[in-house]
Amino acid sequence: MAQYPQTEERTEYLMSPEELGKLLGLGRTRTYELLSAGIIPSVRIARLRKVRRTDVDKFIQSRLEPVGE
Repeated sequence: MAQYPQTEERTEYLMSPEELGKLLGLGRTRTYELLSAGIIPSVRIARLRKVRRTDVDKFIQSRLEPVGE
């Protein structure tokens, strides 16, 4: 049986487009538009599309507007 080296690194959770839509408060159509356009990067695994939470956080951070300017 093959042994794999143990690492301290955790695998990042991949969310579904439905979870992404709920998180951002968007409908299904708009969520898939963002993914199809590459505005939020995603990966295809077989027939499923998945999104990394870090990419969602970057998307949100890039759209924050400065306060008081």
